[in-house]
Amino acid sequence: MGPNLLKNYAEAISMIMFAIGFSNLLLQKNLIKKIIGFNIMDSSIYLFLALKGYIEGRIAPIAYDTAPKAEEFINPIPSGLVLTGIVVSVSVTALMLSLTMRLYRRYHTLDLDEISFRLKKEGR
Repeated sequence: MGPNLLKNYAEAISMIMFAIGFSNLLLQKNLIKKIIGFNIMDSSIYLFLALKGYIEGRIAPIAYDTAPKAEEFINPIPSGLVLTGIVVSVSVTALMLSLTMRLYRRYHTLDLDEISFRLKKEGR
C-alpha cells in the first residue's frame, strides 16, 4: 500500500462502497435488494463529492459577523450538489419502492426473473 492510499483512505472506502452497490445491483434478483444496492451507490457518490469539496483547515461558507477572505472557505459547490442529489435520490427511491409494491401486488413475487418470465408468458 502506497502513501497516497493511506492518505486518501476515505476516497478508497467510497470506491469500495460503489463497487459493493454496483455488484449488488447487477447480481441480485430481488427488487428490494437492487434498490438497496442503488442506494449504496448513491451514498458512495455523495461521500466522494463531500470529500472532494472539503479542504483541510478551511471553514464552511456561512454568514459571519466579520468578512473572512474567500481563501478561508471550502468549495460550496460539492456540498450543494450533494444536497440536491440526496433530494433526488429520496424521490427516485420512493418511486422505485412504489413500483416494486405494484409489481408485487400483481405478480406476488419480487424475483425479477420470475416477473420477466410471467410478462413473456402474458405476451407483453
